[in-house]
Amino acid sequence: MKLYRCRNRFIAEHADQFHNIPAASWDEIITHEDLLDHLSNAISHASGTQAPSPQDLLAPIGSQEVWAAGVTYYRSRDARMEESKSAGGGDFYDRVYSAARPELFFKATPHRVVGPGAKVAIRSDASWSVPEPELVLFITPGGKIAGYTIGNDMSSRDIEGENPLYLPQAKVYDRSCALGPCLLISDEALPASTGISIEIRREGKVSFSGATTLKEMKRKPEELARYLYHSSSFPSGCFLFTGTGIVPPDSFTLRHGDEISITIPPIGTLSNVVG
Repeated sequence: MKLYRCRNRFIAEHADQFHNIPAASWDEIITHEDLLDHLSNAISHASGTQAPSPQDLLAPIGSQEVWAAGVTYYRSRDARMEESKSAGGGDFYDRVYSAARPELFFKATPHRVVGPGAKVAIRSDASWSVPEPELVLFITPGGKIAGYTIGNDMSSRDIEGENPLYLPQAKVYDRSCALGPCLLISDEALPASTGISIEIRREGKVSFSGATTLKEMKRKPEELARYLYHSSSFPSGCFLFTGTGIVPPDSFTLRHGDEISITIPPIGTLSNVVG
């Protein structure tokens, strides 16, 4: 089942049918611990409607915090080690890749998150900016993985590479985070064969593309969620980026006007423009 947050309503999609979900707020819907059962019951009494238009879609977030996990793919470990080598931080990434405890960091408050079709930002004081396409977990207040969406973790690689302690500045800024186009609600984990792909178009031409699958992840989503909720509470639930396995080459940096499309087939495609 898919759940869409729209400008003036909430829509659930099930078996190719669309239904209006009555609720006072997005949080009122998604904070249910039995979210799939709650929505299944809601659509049995809901009125039918048309599919939402792309212009009507908003980021599927209410008052939730957004967190992220790093160095969860082998390719990401290598890239982070290389870019931070001159600052003496390369060994940090190798250690966290092999450690029992994952790297987890705060990414965004809701007002810094944009949705489908909106503009993501690059820092004016960065010279090397990239998108990081990721599977994002929605975790309920009780710590259950109840849904999935697509995320773009915009990153300033030169700032993080200069010193690993600059990670918050490289990762946390206005419009540094995109989510959408919906929440895929499921009690089942996504299969390891699930693909993630990205395409970046510049002036109408593809300037970068890449693909990976969830089987390239070293850490399981359940492990990341468990560490995030250890000693921390999230009364409205939380979104957790699970890391990237697609890293553009060192010669690539984003420019204003670039079009970014990230696809995870069970969920759909998240498209944004750099602006």
